[in-house]
Amino acid sequence: MNKALRKAVIAGNWKMNKTPAEAKVLIEEMKPLVADADCEVVLCVPFVDIPAAIEVAKGSNIKIGAENVHFKASGAYTGEIAADMLKELGVEYVVIGHSERRQYFGETDQTVNLRTLAALGAGLKPIVCVGETLEQRELGYTETLLKFQTKMALTNVTAEQLKDVVVAYEPVWAIGTGVTATAEQADEGNGYCRAAIAEVYGTDVAETVTIQYGGSMNAKNADELVSKVNVDGGLIGGASLKAEDFSIIVKAASK
Repeated sequence: MNKALRKAVIAGNWKMNKTPAEAKVLIEEMKPLVADADCEVVLCVPFVDIPAAIEVAKGSNIKIGAENVHFKASGAYTGEIAADMLKELGVEYVVIGHSERRQYFGETDQTVNLRTLAALGAGLKPIVCVGETLEQRELGYTETLLKFQTKMALTNVTAEQLKDVVVAYEPVWAIGTGVTATAEQADEGNGYCRAAIAEVYGTDVAETVTIQYGGSMNAKNADELVSKVNVDGGLIGGASLKAEDFSIIVKAASK
């Protein structure tokens, strides 16, 4: 991390876990544990949990995010949620292009870009996910792919808007597998994303962008991961469902 240039962000991604009642209990448990954090603390929760999460997080340093957003403002899109709907609820962040959305629900680089623009247009802060599969890594395409995905996601995003964008490098082979990229691999992947931003917006702008690592970051490996210069926090899956584990990761990013 380099906090002199950019903020550190630890964001929990609950995925399809926790009822509204369970969300309240977990956030109440988390609040005192992360109250002194020297980083941004975000919980991205299922749509049905958002009102409960915002209510219980009120007055604390925990920001609430969503896990997805549609790219249209309204229309015949059964089951989808628009950016303005999230904004009115009090949501601040939204995860876009998570590998599970790409794998199971047909997300493409183009729709990730459209969702990013829609989120920014509504005043939300997108956490834009990019990452390679194991096969792509073994073929030597990691740098090419990460740069392409990053540039595609940020197409037509202005330098001013970029101030509200967080990029999350999440190698697909490390999502929910228990396999974590080494600290060096995480730093390298985040560095490729930063280099892509520099190629479009210039080095000075790229150095201000928060780039997280996502992919089985946990209480045991967080210290080493966030010690790397290009790792500005994490997008946390399973560990964000355990208050104590999540707080340890927050503490690591607060040093």
